[in-house]
Formats: sequence, structure tokens, C-alpha cells
Amino acid sequence: MRFVVWMAVLVAGGLVVPETAFAAEGLPGDSMSLLWAIPFAGILLSIATGPLFFPHFWEHHYGKIAAFWAVLVVVPLTLGFGFSTAMASVLHTMLLEYMSFIILLFALFTISGGILVAGNIHGTPLVNTGLLLIGAIMASIVGTTGASMILIRPIIRANDGRKHNAHVIIFFIFLVSNIGGSLTPLGDPPLFLGFLRGVDFFWTTTHMLPSATFIVVILLAVFYLLDTMLYRREGEMRVVDPTPDSRVRIRGLINAPLLGGVIAAILMSGIWDPGITFTVHGTELELQNLLRDAIIVGLAFVSLAVSRQEFRDANGFNWEPILEVAKLFAGIFICIIPVIAILQAGLDGAFAPLVSLVTGAAGEPNNVAYFWLTGTLSGFLDNAPTYLVFFEMAGGNPQELMTVLAPTLTAISAGAVYMGALTYIGNAPNFMVYAIARSQGIAMPSFFGYILWSVAILVPVFILATFIFIA
Repeated sequence: MRFVVWMAVLVAGGLVVPETAFAAEGLPGDSMSLLWAIPFAGILLSIATGPLFFPHFWEHHYGKIAAFWAVLVVVPLTLGFGFSTAMASVLHTMLLEYMSFIILLFALFTISGGILVAGNIHGTPLVNTGLLLIGAIMASIVGTTGASMILIRPIIRANDGRKHNAHVIIFFIFLVSNIGGSLTPLGDPPLFLGFLRGVDFFWTTTHMLPSATFIVVILLAVFYLLDTMLYRREGEMRVVDPTPDSRVRIRGLINAPLLGGVIAAILMSGIWDPGITFTVHGTELELQNLLRDAIIVGLAFVSLAVSRQEFRDANGFNWEPILEVAKLFAGIFICIIPVIAILQAGLDGAFAPLVSLVTGAAGEPNNVAYFWLTGTLSGFLDNAPTYLVFFEMAGGNPQELMTVLAPTLTAISAGAVYMGALTYIGNAPNFMVYAIARSQGIAMPSFFGYILWSVAILVPVFILATFIFIA
């Protein structure tokens, strides 16, 4: 919880500095070169390679690495455009976007960590398919991280007597850790960033439901056929289930209404607008959003007070995953500031070649290009900042994107959420699930081995979805 304290200090520090120190114009994106994107590329490359190629060093120093890249943005911004402009840009991003983003993840992580699915069932093809379907539905309610952490250990226990079980975890990453979270801003970080930028809560549900349902049904059918084939091939080779049979029970249900409270708080902030704002050195904070964040933090602490520690212990709950996300995304949000400024310049900025790839000859958006570019980069970088980049590239106006450009926003949203499943690093829960499965003795494929699975199974489905829903 140190990151919550850190953010409180940031806000308090901003309040005691004279207002005139931060009054500044926006960054001149049309005159900024591609060199400003180096820190953003650097921090994403560090996140992509660190846990895989130098895990011990990364584990102990990822916060320092994120801070290093952030400093490479803040210092040049200060030297090039002045302290006022640099600080105004950083405060705007951290107060309006980062704080709400990390508060939601913290709350979903904390509350879902108090819910324990206890007991043991046998992982037959039908049972496994049912668990994946339940997880995919849960992902849009408690988030992909919450659903993954609640269900990964039960599904591992259900299949610990199986000789072939790695494919179960692979499809779990596909469906529960990614695609299932596509229906609400609660489901996946990119969609919550869109909500913070002004996208209506239920816009996501209505526009993503057809393609999400299509993809989930196909993947469940493919999984059932594959799991049935492997289950029959094992036959008598299946070992005796090492986990004793016990009745399945959901413990810690006192957290369920707390999750409902999180949803209610978010809906409140999207519906209620009293017109009251507080200005912190040029950054306007709306009352309904401050109240939303306060309620969500309060619900997380209520969960800590009322949940039984033994349930959290059985879930393997600890603070390290959310601390890592908080530190890394603080760096990402700072590093993306100049990138967004350049993108806002459109064809007049240094990213003009990239902008032209997603723009037709008459200036209209190329939705297929938006889908595949957003998706491919989401798979190999991280889908939350990638979504934000293409959101801005499409104009960044939420009202226009929800109406006239609704197909474009749908393509960006679908690419970010669906294709986060392409690699272990495309979405935050992917690598967490991979690490837990390996620690439980499951022979998970390597980084590139997993990509072979995703290319063979996901890419054909995404191509089919492109023709039906995007083109």
C-alpha cells in the first residue's frame, strides 16, 4: 500500500506549491522529434524483456528502472520547455489518469484476493470448459487480474492428475486473463483508461459484446475438442488425483457486495455531475471522480478488515504484484506524455508515417489497420499504454469516438483487449498465471512456445473476426 501513500504525498505536495508555478501551455507536439519517444519505448522494452531474460535483477530493481526512464522524460521536458510546463504535464497525467487507474486495480486486486474457491473437482473436458466460461464472464466483473487470481489455483487443482494440462492454462490466459475482460471498463486496464478519458461505461458492453461472444464461443469449442482428444489419449495413464476430493465452496463471499460497491461507484461517477471542480495548478479534478476514488479505496480497506487472513493465505495473496504494477505504470504514464503530445499533432507531428497507416486516402480511419496495429503492439508491449496511444491517434475526442467513429474505437478496444493474449507480457495477469502454473509443476511452454500456440489458435480467429466485425 506504499503506492497509495506516495500518491497522497504527490497530491499534498502539489497543493502547497504556488499556483502560478504551474500555469503553462501544452507541449508543442508538432515540433517534437521522435527522440522524445525513446523513454516510452525503453520502459516498455524493459518490461517485455526484464522478467524473462534477467529475472533476478528485474525482481529487485524494476522500480529503479521505471524511475530511470521517467527521469529521462521529466528532466528534458524541464530543460526544454521550462519547469512550469513540465510539472503541469506530469500533474495532469498523474492526477487525472494514473491515480484513478491504479486505485481501481488496487481495489479489485485486494477485494478479489479475499474470495477463495476451496475444494477439488476433476478436470474433465466438460468441467474445464465450464470453468473457463465462468472465468471469462467473471473477468468483466472483477477484472482480468481478479478473475485470474480467484480461479487459477482451482483449475490447476482440478487438472493436477492429468498428464496433459499445459493447454488448460494456455486457454485460461486466452479467455480469463484477456478476452473475457472486454465487456466493461472494470474488465481490462485499457478499457478503464478509455472510461477515464470519457467513454461511457456501457458503451463498451454494447459495442464489444458481439465480437467477444463470437471469439469466446469459438475458443471454448476449440478447447473442448482439444481437451477431449487429450483426455481420451491419456486413458489409464492418468495418475490418481493428488488432491483429496472435497466439496467445492466459495469462501469470503462478504467481499461480493464490496465488488458491487466498486461498480456502483464507477457508475455514479459516469452519471452524476454536480458541476463542482477543484483546480490543482491548472488540473481540474471533478467532485464525482474524487468521490468515486475515495469510495473505491474505502471498499478495499473494508475488505482487508472483514476478510479472513486464512483465505488470503490460501490464495497466495501478497502485495508484490500490485506494487509492481503501481511502480511500472507510474513510469509508463510519465513516459507516454511526450508521445501523446506528438500524436495529437497528427500528420503535422513526427508520427505522421504511423498516423498515415491508419488513415485512408480521403482522411477516413482504416479500422482494420487500427485493430491489427493496436493488437500486435498490445501483444508485445502492454495493452494499456498501447490503447492510449491509438486512442489519441484516432483524435482523442471521446464523444466523436463513441458516435461518428464508433467502429474505430471498437477496433482499438478489441485489438488492445483481445490481442493482449498473444504473449505472456501482453496483459498484466498473463505472466502472473504463467508463474503460478510453473510453480505448481505444470510444464508451461517458453515465451516463444506460447507465441506458437497463440499464432496457431488466436490469429485465425482474429482474422475471421476482422472480416465479420471490423472490416
